[in-house]
Amino acid sequence: MAFEGIAAKLQGIFNKLSGRGKLSEKDVKEAMREVKLALLEADVNFLVVKSFINKVTERAVGAEVLESLTPAQQVIKIVNEELTNLMGGVGSKLEFGSQKPSIILMAGLQGTGKTTMCGKLGQYIKKFHGKSVMLAACDVYRPAAIKQLQIVGEKLGLTVYEEGQNDPVQIAMHAIEKAKHGFFDCVIIDTAGRLHIDTEMMVEIKAIRDEVKPAEILLVIDAMTGQDAVNVAKAFNETLEITGVVLTKLDSDTRGGAALSVKQVTGKPIKFIGTGEKLTDIEPFHPDRMASRILGMGDVLTLIEKAQSLYDEKKALELESKLKNDEFTLDDFLEQFQQIRGMGSLEDIMGMLGITASQINGAQVDEKLMSRYEAIIRSMTPKERSKPAILNASRRRRIASGSGTSVQEVNRLLKQYNQTREMMKQFSGKKGKRFGKKMKLPFSF
Repeated sequence: MAFEGIAAKLQGIFNKLSGRGKLSEKDVKEAMREVKLALLEADVNFLVVKSFINKVTERAVGAEVLESLTPAQQVIKIVNEELTNLMGGVGSKLEFGSQKPSIILMAGLQGTGKTTMCGKLGQYIKKFHGKSVMLAACDVYRPAAIKQLQIVGEKLGLTVYEEGQNDPVQIAMHAIEKAKHGFFDCVIIDTAGRLHIDTEMMVEIKAIRDEVKPAEILLVIDAMTGQDAVNVAKAFNETLEITGVVLTKLDSDTRGGAALSVKQVTGKPIKFIGTGEKLTDIEPFHPDRMASRILGMGDVLTLIEKAQSLYDEKKALELESKLKNDEFTLDDFLEQFQQIRGMGSLEDIMGMLGITASQINGAQVDEKLMSRYEAIIRSMTPKERSKPAILNASRRRRIASGSGTSVQEVNRLLKQYNQTREMMKQFSGKKGKRFGKKMKLPFSF
């Protein structure tokens, strides 16, 4: 989970602060020393940490904070604001420029997920900006790089332009010409991964930049490499004058040093983050929302946006009709599970709601339960899925055996199906506005 380590430490520090009631200047400075250590352990740049702590301390030791009725909450508010400023203040939008088609040049080291991110970004632009996108295969050095981009493009329904192992500058120019004739709105250029100390390769990507004049030059860096990623970003920016950063593997980065340092060190904003392995796992970066996540305040806005992106009005009307006519089947139940899965891991969803493991007595989310439930439902016959009432003891034993689960898990699934159906019927208006039994979420504590 992103920022898991630093989030737990900061939340622990501020919980202790909240338990003290009135605060003295000494209390604040002690807490800031702990915050400083937490940030350094998270691999945040030392100079960034020093500046951050100085700003927070200067604001927090003032009489207005220490003499307020809720001094601890005031300190947390200040930390939240300064964390937001540290990461850029406000979200930085993707720029398309006035040129048609718009050109986005992707750069980075090998192994950062740059080629896959080209596809993810193309899919995002297509879905949320309504633009047609072409991917240009200009990584002519890495074996299978072109094939990888073609596979990604095919999965996402994006056109890929390639000329094999030819001159990358010429390939980029030809791709743009092809895009103009094909009335594409945007071209994303995938370049070869290169070391920032490789002079020849840096000259090549500068030549591509000078020829295509991109609206955006996005540097893809691996969040898990911490300060190394920040140093790479600084070097690339000095040579290439990037316009923004894309952080990959943020979902696996428990420290968060790169995300918290890169804007202050390079002066360039983080524009997107990779949040998983699926080709849809990409999000715009919002400093204020990320600061709230780190401090355990949740990120409901991003959760709502994820839900809206998965919302299908036609399916919603069909589901409402099924509920009103008592036709909600186990196939429909499975589809609801899959929609929840599309919003990310359950741990991330709980984090966006501001729920931490400590708030539920350290319980762990059973991420594998959904997979077991899916296996159970798929082990049923079409008739059993549409008419669960026929599932007697012998059928349940057969289903458990076929799905590699237990009869108890089959029974638990059916119980949750019935509870979900009853609750959804109430919300659909069939039984008025009365709330029934509390529905259990599809994971166990």
